[in-house]
Amino acid sequence: MNKALEGLKVLDLTWVVVGPTAVRVLADYGATVVHVETGTRVDTARTAPPFRDSKPGPESSACFNNGNAGKLGLLLNLRVPEARTVLTRLIEWADVLAENFTPHVMRRWGLDYESVRAINPRIIYLSASMMGQEGPYSNLAAIGNVGAALGGFTNVVGWPDRQPSGPGGAYTDYVASKYITISLLAALEYRDRTGEGQYIDLAQAETAVHFLAPAYLDVQVNGRLPETHGNRSPEHAPHGVFPCLGHEQWIAIAVEDEAQWTALARIIGRPELAEDPSLQSVLGRQARLEELEAAIAAWTATVEPGKAEALLVAAGVPAHAALDSPAAVADPQLNHRGHFVPVEHAQWDSMVVEGSRFRLGRTPAAITAGGPTFGQHNDTVLRDILGIDDATITDLAIAGAFD
Repeated sequence: MNKALEGLKVLDLTWVVVGPTAVRVLADYGATVVHVETGTRVDTARTAPPFRDSKPGPESSACFNNGNAGKLGLLLNLRVPEARTVLTRLIEWADVLAENFTPHVMRRWGLDYESVRAINPRIIYLSASMMGQEGPYSNLAAIGNVGAALGGFTNVVGWPDRQPSGPGGAYTDYVASKYITISLLAALEYRDRTGEGQYIDLAQAETAVHFLAPAYLDVQVNGRLPETHGNRSPEHAPHGVFPCLGHEQWIAIAVEDEAQWTALARIIGRPELAEDPSLQSVLGRQARLEELEAAIAAWTATVEPGKAEALLVAAGVPAHAALDSPAAVADPQLNHRGHFVPVEHAQWDSMVVEGSRFRLGRTPAAITAGGPTFGQHNDTVLRDILGIDDATITDLAIAGAFD
């Protein structure tokens, strides 16, 4: 069968993480995606490690290549008026335009939704800014670590005796990207039924707030502010990450009920703890957490993480080794699912990117190339897609449109 999104044409003006990873899903399933960037302001993702062969460089970032796999790369400096004439041609061509600049940027270039709609009334136009297109904070320029702070995540993640640390990385980038993909597909389905385009105003910070709904409800109903408690859980005990045999080797263990606690205590060689009636409730175990965590850590420190995981899971105790990068690449479940995919790359022999994370039985994803190098597909886009002649391309180059 044809690819699920074959024939879909996407103009991708996004950068860093949230937009590129969302739009990449469309490319995975057959859409033709033209990713526009400029060398005058290098995409932050191109500067983010890890790098191929540990060699830093704009073409070797795993972050950039993973987020832009399978796209056509067009180098276009939109600050140059002549470059915007090329973009106008792309707008006429596209079914979807996606951008994640702060709101004033597209307006300043005359590329806001109403202007683009006048060129292509059927276009699906998505803006994914941090706080949305309107309101007192709409022009806040930020990435997902700031989004996490705005949503309230920073103050609920960390250790009780230290300053809050927040979730690792640009948290809301990875949450919002899923909503971008879903909203684009919904808008396309609506257009298929009605013939009408759509404007999607997505506020990145808002997409994550509902993940703290229990904490917000607790404050509203009980007046109780959430507290940082490291890896511990208010509902389960013990619940944490424990050191294993080897350098920086760890295992995560979560005890949900009394049966799991009994099994865990026996596995670690502490049958007296399994039989202690005061530890047969979560409250009883929480009252003695430091003692219990020390007992667990004394056992895990003598066992390799994979072996500890196998013993615990076989006994019905939720556990998993905390994987570093080499362990993740070797993980049998991820390998069975084809999670890591070696693909072609213009500069390197190959580049490893992540798979699509979900499967469509009749129209599976096809990921064949890493992210484009700077201007890799300029000729393809300008000549083959837009039909621009050599003389015009020369004039555009002289004007600095391809910087």
